[in-house]
Amino acid sequence: MKLFTSLYSKLDQSNKTSDKLKAIESYLVQASDEDKLWTLALFTHKKPKRAINTKQLRTWCLEIAKIPEWLFEESYQTVGDLAETIALLLPNPTATSDFSLTYWIDFLKSLHNMDDLEKKSNLLAAWSTLDSQERFVFNKIITGGFRVGVSQNLITQAVASVFEMEKTEVAHRLMGNWTPENTSFQKLILSKNFSDDLSRPYPFYLAYPIEGEASDMGDINDWQIEWKWDGIRGQIIERENEVFIWSRGEELVTDKFPELLTISQRLPEGTVLDGEIIAMQAGLPLPFSLLQTRIGRKTIGKKLLLDAPVGFIAYDLLEIDGKDIRDQPIGVRRKKLEQIIANLNEENFKISPLVETKTWEELSLLHQESRKMLAEGFMLKHKNSQYEVGRKKGNWWKWKIAPLTIDGVVLYAQKGHGRRADLYSDYTLAVWENEKLVPFAKAYSGLTDAEMKEVDQYIKKNTLERFGPVRTVKPGLVFEIAFEGIQESPRHKSGIALRFPRIQRWRKDKPIAEANTLGDLKALLSLYGG
Repeated sequence: MKLFTSLYSKLDQSNKTSDKLKAIESYLVQASDEDKLWTLALFTHKKPKRAINTKQLRTWCLEIAKIPEWLFEESYQTVGDLAETIALLLPNPTATSDFSLTYWIDFLKSLHNMDDLEKKSNLLAAWSTLDSQERFVFNKIITGGFRVGVSQNLITQAVASVFEMEKTEVAHRLMGNWTPENTSFQKLILSKNFSDDLSRPYPFYLAYPIEGEASDMGDINDWQIEWKWDGIRGQIIERENEVFIWSRGEELVTDKFPELLTISQRLPEGTVLDGEIIAMQAGLPLPFSLLQTRIGRKTIGKKLLLDAPVGFIAYDLLEIDGKDIRDQPIGVRRKKLEQIIANLNEENFKISPLVETKTWEELSLLHQESRKMLAEGFMLKHKNSQYEVGRKKGNWWKWKIAPLTIDGVVLYAQKGHGRRADLYSDYTLAVWENEKLVPFAKAYSGLTDAEMKEVDQYIKKNTLERFGPVRTVKPGLVFEIAFEGIQESPRHKSGIALRFPRIQRWRKDKPIAEANTLGDLKALLSLYGG
């Protein structure tokens, strides 16, 4: 655990990619195979099931720290992280231990079979042998809130470097439905006779946003151009008469889309498709808000299937007849994909149509129609491109439409988490309805560190009321809020919900009286809402 905690601290304290890579490589050389496997699991969001809830953690911490609840809450609001707050409030350890990460994971799993009194006794005993930083990491694992500032690409690079492997091979092995309970480090990473799990998807190839003007890309005839559809990126896999549907977030979502499962069962043996799961009816895309009603549902009933139908728009063919064809040019892959989709002959299971224009000027005019197409813009793929791994510049680009914007007034503020725990960095914005300010969105990203400190000072000097961690603020700050979509929502006071709201800029030039109105939001809703 000490070795893993040291790694976590190094990764958390550095912003340099080279330092993080060196730290992971050093850890992989020193750690046991069991700890390596659990580290890869934690870093790729495969967490052990929680055995203790946060209420129990709070209660037991209060008891052992011998402090009143109000002091715990004040500390929590200052620190901004429950796991760290508990680690700091607990008394100094009375013993030491040198158990491994795997030991402590197994310890946490064993708690599931205990009653609350046994859980408490064992947890307090564990806390008494761990130092403050170890407790922090241990608590993060307990709460399910374990996060570390490294990308999967960096993890892949470190494993490939230490074990002298190709990055693409490591990336593929880390994908799929494996857990430390059903495999070993040797089998997952080092096995020379590696046999792919039938369900294992390929790492997704991701596009970079276009930098500058699209016309800077050269000859338009060198590019395959498609609409960028607004849905969930996914892979559909048919191997040995079984179908698996994966989201880009490495979630197996087969059961959530039974209509796609039924169609996919007719795919040729050994086929893997990359594409977009979207709300669709009679071959036409529907608003993303309908798809959202399917996300997170444990069961999909008949009514939901009727109210929010889905389809699949295929972008690419990664495997055919059980053979990986990602190294073939996109034109070759597309011809094979066209034949597969044509044979299915399903109106809600389509190939992404190509956008045919002769000039960048024509394409630019068409780009302005993206929202009418329920698309986010265009994808530009070089006609000689292979299907690569991860986000790479050069061959695949995305040209997204500009976001919608609205100017809102800061009405409420709350402290952030992590490095923002001492700053009021989470804001509720409002628009005018007659003489009143009506909340319409929350946003917490988009300001520079310097701007955030300036806003924090304003909030502390202009607090009108306090409701726990939230402060009501004297209206005076106007932010331009950017967002990707807008829809009706009876759950919100304004009657409107925004998709991906974030702060685009601080409108220091604009008095609050000139902020937008609820009528302006409703006008956007009538134009672009779904």
